[in-house]
Amino acid sequence: MKATFAGLVAGLLLALAVTTGGFTGFLLAVVLGAIGLAVAGRLSGEVDVFDWFRGRRDR
Repeated sequence: MKATFAGLVAGLLLALAVTTGGFTGFLLAVVLGAIGLAVAGRLSGEVDVFDWFRGRRDR
């Protein structure tokens, strides 16, 4: 899947969340999308989620 197509789908889903759930639905969609991105990145090995929560001294 190309990044432009993924961006288009994400934008359409966020628009759907706004129209059906209002601003609260939009915020919920953004938060759940960020969680899904972090989980997918962790499972694929592209993102080290635990590195985000470590302090500077541990690096």
